[in-house]
Amino acid sequence: MAWVILLVAGLLETGWAIGLKYTEGFSRLWPSILTLIAMAASLVMLAYALKTLPIGTAYAVWTGIGAFGTAVLGIVLFGEPATAGRLASIGLIVAGIVGLKLVD
Repeated sequence: MAWVILLVAGLLETGWAIGLKYTEGFSRLWPSILTLIAMAASLVMLAYALKTLPIGTAYAVWTGIGAFGTAVLGIVLFGEPATAGRLASIGLIVAGIVGLKLVD
């Protein structure tokens, strides 16, 4: 169950990272509120997952999910370049997440 919670926490991290773009420097009320809620929920869920999972593994997976999701959504939502090097690097992040899950 801790892994599921950690996955959701990572997805929420992606949500708040993308949300930061929409807040326009926290000058827009509703995007700012939703981003802050996602931040808080992500951290609370990470803390809950840490009751069971090792800190090094959980934190790396949490940030990896956030980095992967943010990079992919940056490409999809904001037209950021999807170069071979960028996609290969995103693949390495996924490989690292899977590797950490397999060794735990």
